[in-house]
Amino acid sequence: MHYSLLVRCIAEFLGTAIMVALGNGSVANVELKGTKGFHGGWVLIGFGYGIGVMIPALMFATVSGAQINPAMTIGLAVTGSFPWKEVVPYVVSQLLGAIFGQLMIILAYSPYYNETENPEAILGTFSTIDAANSKLNGFINEFIGTFMLVFGALCITADKVDSRADFIGLGFLVMCLVVSFGGPTGPALNPARDIGPRLLHAIWPFKYKGSSQFYYSWVPIVAPICGAIVATTLYKAIFS
Repeated sequence: MHYSLLVRCIAEFLGTAIMVALGNGSVANVELKGTKGFHGGWVLIGFGYGIGVMIPALMFATVSGAQINPAMTIGLAVTGSFPWKEVVPYVVSQLLGAIFGQLMIILAYSPYYNETENPEAILGTFSTIDAANSKLNGFINEFIGTFMLVFGALCITADKVDSRADFIGLGFLVMCLVVSFGGPTGPALNPARDIGPRLLHAIWPFKYKGSSQFYYSWVPIVAPICGAIVATTLYKAIFS
């Protein structure tokens, strides 16, 4: 069944909102003081993000493709696998969905944001942070991670045999990427997942608010897009 652009954009909005709410929600549970999962560890975040990607894929893949990532959308458009005229509506929907998903986290964890005195812990529940203070290292990390995500997603979903199994595999791929490549930056692997919540952090009046670190924000936008373009181009050159 072919859905209208409006319906597909609504699916992208909802899918991205769910992904951010489940993914960054797991970060909030680990990083915010007083929560049941406080200091629960990075593996807990890996599970949150892996399942946070898997669930919207299962829900909306047959509607919009469940791209839920501007890097994926742009990468597919570059290789002719997605129409350029629909890129802006998809990306805007994904960005707004990321903001909405983060808003749900703020409302759910409001008492714990007020208890948390570490501004970087608060920012980490919204967006990525460069642990090494190196934009180059951050760029490399985000590029490699997104390349593996997009290339892996294209390979996993190519067989068209059982999409449900494909999306479960995709969830495990994201989980492993977060656990394996999450140390340096977070990671984002998705421009909307970083810049949408970061913008919300900039305007929200937290009790112990620090910098939104916009000087670094271009890295989790540009690097994932570059990684996705290389991944889609390489996949099409080899397997299409």
